[in-house]
Amino acid sequence: MKKIGLNINSNTQVKLIFLFLGILLLLLIYMFSRDNSILITKTEADILGNSGKIERIIVDGDFLYLKTDNEIYRIYKYGVDSPAYFAKYPIETKSSSILPIFLSLLFVSALLIFLFYYFKPASIDNILFKKMAKSKDNEIVHDKIRAIKSSVSFKDVAGINDVKEELEEIIDFLKFPQKYKEIDIRLPKGLLLVGPPGVGKTMIAKAVAGEASVPFYYQSGASFVQIYVGMGAKRVSELFMEAKKNAPSIIFIDEIDAVGKSRSGLQNDEREATLNQLLTEMDGFEDSAGVIVIAATNKIEVLDEALLRAGRFDRRIFVSLPDFYERVKTLELYLAKKNYNLDIDKIAKMSVGFNFASLSTWVNEAAFNAFRNNNKIISIEDFEAVKEKVSIGKKRIVILNDKEREIKATYQAAKALIASLYGIYFDKIGIAETLFHRPNDMLMSKKYLFNLLMVKVAGTIATENKYNDTFDISDYDIKSARDLALDISQNFDILGSANGTSDEILNEASQNVKKILIKFAAVQDDIAEFILENENISQLDTFKMLDNVL
Repeated sequence: MKKIGLNINSNTQVKLIFLFLGILLLLLIYMFSRDNSILITKTEADILGNSGKIERIIVDGDFLYLKTDNEIYRIYKYGVDSPAYFAKYPIETKSSSILPIFLSLLFVSALLIFLFYYFKPASIDNILFKKMAKSKDNEIVHDKIRAIKSSVSFKDVAGINDVKEELEEIIDFLKFPQKYKEIDIRLPKGLLLVGPPGVGKTMIAKAVAGEASVPFYYQSGASFVQIYVGMGAKRVSELFMEAKKNAPSIIFIDEIDAVGKSRSGLQNDEREATLNQLLTEMDGFEDSAGVIVIAATNKIEVLDEALLRAGRFDRRIFVSLPDFYERVKTLELYLAKKNYNLDIDKIAKMSVGFNFASLSTWVNEAAFNAFRNNNKIISIEDFEAVKEKVSIGKKRIVILNDKEREIKATYQAAKALIASLYGIYFDKIGIAETLFHRPNDMLMSKKYLFNLLMVKVAGTIATENKYNDTFDISDYDIKSARDLALDISQNFDILGSANGTSDEILNEASQNVKKILIKFAAVQDDIAEFILENENISQLDTFKMLDNVL
């Protein structure tokens, strides 16, 4: 009977033996050269010190290596009182010659090149292909979490000057942590960027990493939500471990609402386990761990309260749609390397309601239109030709005519007036959007909610007064006002303190607003004119107008 098997000659066997020896040598070099120390926290380091187990300290870059009789532990040197440790224990500076490792790697590389020269490439490709195919059939391979080096800086992000100012001190802290530690100031654990899609939240996070020159770990919230239970939590744990090893660093979680939604009886078990792991990791930060978590969302209202409490996301930065001046700066940036002959201010006025991403697309489409028509210079006609194509699917506000802009300005002016008179804080109110910031750390009193109710009905009453009509821009506010009135009547009636039914409460708020708008009619007109000219108004500008009559 003929024996069936592989026919490998002696020459090939020798080559295979050398190949495996080379791989083995590489593994041995890796084992002896890699960092085998154990990463610990400040609390664990203090326990080691108090127990007298530390024999000496080895200083290596941004890390201290604590040597005991049988282990070596590693800690970020700004996470402990380094001078106190230096005074108490013998100090060494880590210095190991890399010449043996270099020569070994050189030898192994030469050996592998020699062997690959004699092997047929097709044979190797077949072996590798079969190995990969088998891996795909039998296991789930997860991407390794790696940091990226961001090349984005603030000069690449136009507008958002107020956002940049808030982030400057975060950047300075990441670059020079010791000067803050000396005066006992800790780095905020988390920073939440809140704003509609396309306003550049990811670009802002990359710019912070680029300005600070620190590793940047990007993950989307959806990437944590795995099919298999426990995998999302494991990925969160791995992400934070890598970031701590390479501190100072930034973890950026885009669309955190995908994993951070409020927990309820219908919560997905895997999502809840992942969220719990995220909360645990953020609680596990030392005060000066050198890692900051930046998250982005356009749905802050759905986030779990545990994520929003102090000690997790300590800061929240609201990123809004760009106003006229921000759109001008953005268009100048996007057109900087293109040939054009047009009035950028006019283009900016045509793009009310566009976000930064839409502006980028619009400029690119206009350039394509010029190219298709064999024009080397972009003109305003190119922008007009592709505007509708870019704005499809966007809010109606993008294509408001002059009459619609006037109606919207009247509507929003009334809301700004009532809010400023009755202590309802807003960042800005304008034609494109309204940015009210609910104080999450404040108890919601009946008085505050009633004042908020007046703000919600103000726009509708103002348009009824001026145009003797109502418009669909009030749909959301009317529904929200009815819900709020019902909430007041149900939740403040324990001691009979409510003024009546929800309809009665809503009617009382409406009557109050009618009287106020009559009294301050001139100021409301001034606010509306300001909004028409500048597209929005801040609360500070509203206060200035009110100061003239109060």
